[in-house]
Amino acid sequence: MDDIDRKILAELQQDGRLSVTELSERIGLSLSPCQRRLRALEKAKVISGYRAMIDPASVGLNFSAIVFATLREVTSKNVSAFEGALLGIPEITRAERLFGDPDYMLHVVTQDLKAFQTLYDRSLLALPCVLRLSSTLVMKSICQDRPLPL
Repeated sequence: MDDIDRKILAELQQDGRLSVTELSERIGLSLSPCQRRLRALEKAKVISGYRAMIDPASVGLNFSAIVFATLREVTSKNVSAFEGALLGIPEITRAERLFGDPDYMLHVVTQDLKAFQTLYDRSLLALPCVLRLSSTLVMKSICQDRPLPL
């Protein structure tokens, strides 16, 4: 990883739809070496994918909450069961395992409070191995999906 690779990554974080031609012009590298570096970064999984960033409110997801989960007992079997179950709940947009108590922080988006309550009652409370759930509502998102500081 050198300065040119970091420039490539920084440009793609700002605009993942750049063509290789545009990218090579922005970083001051000819087309072929730029394309080789880009492919190497993808092959090495430094670049893990490309996606569209969608404003949740524009697609009717106006409610956001953070749910903290504490497991009854932290064992490898319970962790696997819990984490596997999280993958089946698309409203959980981000899930992080934490050190200490609570064990997990879940970022949840839904249409509204009623939809969140239904999700909470039907899906979150049914997650395996849960001792306790605690939630807080998001008042305002200040920064999200920021580029990495390269």
